[in-house]
Amino acid sequence: MVFRTGSVETRVLKGIDLTVSAGEIRLLMGPSGSGKTTLLSILAGILTPTGGRVNLLGQEITGLSRRQLARFRRRHIGFIFQDFNLFPALTAAENIELALKIKQRSTAEAKRLAAEYLEQVGLADRARHLPKDLSGGQKQRVAIARALAGSPKILMADEPTAALDSKTGQTVVALIQNLAKEKGCTVLMVTHDPRITDAADRITHLEDGLISHSSSWQTREVGGNGVIG
Repeated sequence: MVFRTGSVETRVLKGIDLTVSAGEIRLLMGPSGSGKTTLLSILAGILTPTGGRVNLLGQEITGLSRRQLARFRRRHIGFIFQDFNLFPALTAAENIELALKIKQRSTAEAKRLAAEYLEQVGLADRARHLPKDLSGGQKQRVAIARALAGSPKILMADEPTAALDSKTGQTVVALIQNLAKEKGCTVLMVTHDPRITDAADRITHLEDGLISHSSSWQTREVGGNGVIG
C-alpha cells in the first residue's frame, strides 16, 4: 500500500502475505506506524491496496465495484471501531437495530435481535440509554453487539480496548472471544495491548510495513519465557 501526497510516496505496506484460517482469532500487533490499521482496513474492504489481492471467504474483493463491496461487507463483515462510532442521537438498542435494518432485516426482527444481543453483552437494562449516558466499557459492548448483529462470518476490531481501563478491557475481549466462538466467526484484531494476547489463536507482528513474525498460542505456551517467535 502506497500513499501519495503530491510527489511524495509513502510505502505503508510492503509485500504482506497473510492467511487466516476460518474460526481463528488472530491478533495484529506492532509499533505505531507499522501498518496494522491500514492492513485491517484493506482486509475489510475499506481501503483498496495499491497492488496485490485480498480474498475473503473464497471471493476476491479487490475486483469488486463499490456497490458490490458494500454489499459484501454488509453480509459478511462486522467491524468494531476504536472510538465506538455509535450514533449519538440513537439509543443503544436503536444503534443495533439500524445495523440490522441495513442488513435487510424487518423492523420487528431488528428489535427482537437487538434486545437479544444487548442481553448477551450484559446491557439489557441499558437498551434505551443514549451513548452519552453510557460508560466507555458499555459503549464498547454496544459496539460489539452491533458488529455481531446479523452473525457476520468475519469480525474485525481496531484497538477495541484502547479507550478502556484494564478490567473493562479484559471483559470486552472476553466478550469478543466468547461471542465470536459461539457464532463461528473469524476474528482479526489490531491491538497494542499485551494483556489480551491469551485470547488469540495466533499473533502476527508487523514492523515497518512488513510481517516480522507470527506465533501460535501453542508456541507461546511451550516457550515459557515470554518470547514470541
